[in-house]
Amino acid sequence: MPEILDVTPSTERELAIRRRLAAPRASVWRCWTEAALLEPWFCPRPWRVTDVSLDVRPGGASSMIMRGPDGEAFPNEGVYLEVVPQTRLVFTDAFRAGWMIAESPLFVGLIELEDDGEGGTIYTARARHFTDEGKAGHEAMGFHEGWGAVAVQLEDFAATL
Repeated sequence: MPEILDVTPSTERELAIRRRLAAPRASVWRCWTEAALLEPWFCPRPWRVTDVSLDVRPGGASSMIMRGPDGEAFPNEGVYLEVVPQTRLVFTDAFRAGWMIAESPLFVGLIELEDDGEGGTIYTARARHFTDEGKAGHEAMGFHEGWGAVAVQLEDFAATL
């Protein structure tokens, strides 16, 4: 189970988690940037993600479908804004491929990775929301529980690589 570390949101509209993962930073990075490696851990179970396509470069698009246990299907599309290999990944749902503006953008996501000095990774995930309502809705939907569960799944899967 990942060790929970304190994290202070950097803006009023930010939700964030910070964990120490018992998996190498290079493996955690691969899990975020290789489509086949995203599928096993990305959604809190029993949800899952399918149809993953990642073009991990600034301006590159990502797409996937989040699928629920009762047949729910939520397509997710976005664009990468910043990519610093094995260190930082910034993406948003405000745009689609080709810089097409999204109808209902929610947030900019920031994933930050650091070595923990013991072969593991300090993992920080931030969601910076465009509106107060968007942040409140994401939090009420279970941001901390969901992103925390995903961090456990990420740690477990990345440790096997």
